[in-house]
Amino acid sequence: MKLLLLFVLSIVTLTTTAQEKTAKVPDKNKELLTVEAACGQCKFGLSGKSCDLAVRIKGQSYFVDGSHIDSHGDAHAEDGFCNSIRKAQVQGEIVNNRFKASYFQLLPETPTKK
Repeated sequence: MKLLLLFVLSIVTLTTTAQEKTAKVPDKNKELLTVEAACGQCKFGLSGKSCDLAVRIKGQSYFVDGSHIDSHGDAHAEDGFCNSIRKAQVQGEIVNNRFKASYFQLLPETPTKK
């Protein structure tokens, strides 16, 4: 039983440390961009097999490496990335037609007036 518990804890530890992480604060020496963020397949029309985080910069959409779609709440919630396009502040670079994020911060939604 102890061996099984140790095995499970090891897998959990490896999984959480292997996930891509972005910086918690932006780099003051790099440009901070405000971009549109959403599911690349559901909202930006990118081809793929599952729901993946993407950003739109100057009208061009890119899948994101360095931040995961589920790291910002439930993607399929009413305000989630599969159902709405949100604003985010990001830093990173475009490499091989993908946005390599070193910083990714989802901005709060602005309430719509009724």
